[in-house]
Order: sequence, then C-alpha cells, then structure tokens
Amino acid sequence: MTGILSPNKCEKKFSEKFCKNMTKKIGLVEKAARIMAVAHEKQTRKSDGSPFIVHPVMVALKLVKLGFGDSVIAAALTHDVLEDTDFSEEKMREKLGEDVLKIVKTVTEDKSLAWEDRKQKYIETVRNGSEETKAVSISDKIHNLENLLDAHAQMGTNIWEKFNRGKEKKRWFEHAMLDMFRESWKHPLVDEYAELVAWMDKLQ
Repeated sequence: MTGILSPNKCEKKFSEKFCKNMTKKIGLVEKAARIMAVAHEKQTRKSDGSPFIVHPVMVALKLVKLGFGDSVIAAALTHDVLEDTDFSEEKMREKLGEDVLKIVKTVTEDKSLAWEDRKQKYIETVRNGSEETKAVSISDKIHNLENLLDAHAQMGTNIWEKFNRGKEKKRWFEHAMLDMFRESWKHPLVDEYAELVAWMDKLQ
C-alpha cells in the first residue's frame, strides 16, 4: 500500500476496524499539515505574494526546535485555518481534537469587529491564554515581522500599503503585543520578538 486511503475509500476495500487502525497511524502533526495544505492551497501572503503555506510551516518549525509537543505544533500549522478559510471548528475538533482547537480558537481574530477592536480583543485573549497559546501566537508574530523586514528590503516604503491601517497602526499593534508578552510570559521567544520589533521601528 503506497499511502493511507481516505475512510470512505478504505471501507469499500477493507474492514471498518482495519481502516480505523490505519487512520490512527497518521500522526496528529501530519493530520494538521494535510489540513493546512488543502485549506490554504490557493492563498498567498499579502506582504510578498509567496505561497501562504510557507508561513504556518515556518511558525511550526520554530516551535519544533524549541521542543514543544505535537498539539502545539499541530495548532501552529493550522493557526490561520479558522480565520482565513471556511474550515469549521467542528471539523477541526473532529480531526485534531479539543486541545488543538482551543489553541487555534484563541489565536483566531474576530473579523466581525472593527480592526482596532479585534486587535485589542486578540491581545487580551492571548494574554489570558495558556503558555501553548502564547507560543503559537508569538511564533506567528515573529515570522510575520521577519517577512515584513525582508519585504521592506525588496519594496521599500511601498510595503506599508499592504497593511489595512498602514505603518503607524502596524507599529502600535506590534508594540502592544510585545508589551503584553513581556507582562505575561517569560520565554526566550519574547526577546527574539523584541529584537524584531526594534528593527521594525527603524524602517522608513
């Protein structure tokens, strides 16, 4: 057998018990990676037009290197799925479990709110979230700023046109996030994020 069959196709060829056992052989991280790859398949990053799936992979890799567990890595891979695709909470709970869903929901912005309100809500939600939630959130923000710095080197000041509220609001948000992390979490990632925020402040 060259791959894992989908449940429906599997059960047409083999017993239900066999198919359930085969499904269990797919680890949580791989399940998350498959969901992410399909959900973001046709999307690109607004900062530089690169394939969107690169972003969650880089967010997850940073956390892998720091020794975070599978639930955190799976959440990192799918952290934008609820916010930016039509993938449902119910389906995520079914496929990845409650622990992953809880992290992803916490780092999902409420797009029914005005920009300023939803950003403030996001900051406070992450502040009150678990260490695992903070890890996914800050890794996301770190990679976003890495992308911003790279895109600015290529595009110059035109990069700020890519953001809904422009340069000053972008700076406000990153500083507010950094303040929140400094107040609520002690981790080397906070220092890494602070360094990137400082570099952002130097951009024209």
